[in-house]
Amino acid sequence: MKASDVRELTEDQLQEELVKLKREQFNLRFQQATGQLENTARSRQARRDVARINTILRQRRADAGAD
Repeated sequence: MKASDVRELTEDQLQEELVKLKREQFNLRFQQATGQLENTARSRQARRDVARINTILRQRRADAGAD
């Protein structure tokens, strides 16, 4: 997910996406622990997507507080 795509989403959509990604992260960690994880790069990508969404949410809240 690109940052430009994330910036187009509303705050509610970002929250939903964040919950979905955290659930996916949990499932990927579980698969890793049981030896069933085939795409190891996906866990890194999910972690970065979570960080990207958190950053944009934090920026929006800072901008709203500055007004």
